[in-house]
Amino acid sequence: MDAPPSQEDCLPFVRIAGFLESMRLSSPRIIEADIEKGFLLLSDLGNERYFDKLVEEPHLADSLYGDAIDALLVMQRRGEAYQTTLPPYSEKLLHFELSLFHDWLCGTHLQLQLSEDDERSWQACCDMLVETARRQPQVFVHRDYHSRNLMVLNEDNPGILDFQDAVEGPFTYDLVSLLKDCYVRWPADQVRAWALNYYEKLSDNTRTQIDEQQFLRYFELMGVQRQLKAAGIFCRLSHRDGKNWYLNDVPRTLEYIIEIGPRHEDLSFLVRLIEEQVLPAWRKTE
Repeated sequence: MDAPPSQEDCLPFVRIAGFLESMRLSSPRIIEADIEKGFLLLSDLGNERYFDKLVEEPHLADSLYGDAIDALLVMQRRGEAYQTTLPPYSEKLLHFELSLFHDWLCGTHLQLQLSEDDERSWQACCDMLVETARRQPQVFVHRDYHSRNLMVLNEDNPGILDFQDAVEGPFTYDLVSLLKDCYVRWPADQVRAWALNYYEKLSDNTRTQIDEQQFLRYFELMGVQRQLKAAGIFCRLSHRDGKNWYLNDVPRTLEYIIEIGPRHEDLSFLVRLIEEQVLPAWRKTE
């Protein structure tokens, strides 16, 4: 790995790699490191991503997601020893991520002008999503745990990549990253079944404190926060970095929010905003 110090600090990668190795999870091992020059020699996890395998052989989804959920549970349990050394997924950071949707998708990309009432409703929705996230049990969070950052391995599957931004944050965050992936989508009933498979494997103490209904609410609203963030980032990548292909993933990302809208009255403004303003304006840009 070549990470010029002027552009990227590779110390977080080295540090988190050590944590994952201590947890006995499959991730790149640091064989040699020259931190001052930004060079790392890493073990190789192959070249078969979850995303490619799922597209080519979707019948393997149950097995692949089962492995990924089990690895996530290990990360959260064994990660208890390290999570307080990670940056917190703070209220400020959660609000900033939500602002990416407002500023980059609605503003820069679509040039939407929200009314004063809409702005107040938007802020109230953001406050609700952040409060819900902060109320959850806080764990070791990979923060980008999805099909393009997981590698298919013959043993100790999956291989875990791109973990340098790990934080201490909500326990459903990585699960929703995995199951409501911005790059590949599964039927809602299947996603729910996988999510409940994770829930059933939580400790008895956690399931006593958080019943199934509350867990699903946490899971779905955490998804909304991440999907708004992702949609904004995709637009930022296009306008700031010239990576226009990420725009193709925006409609899929927003569809997740519309899908759960009928189950959450406190999302009514957001769903209406997406259906009545964002998507019509988006279609005009295609």
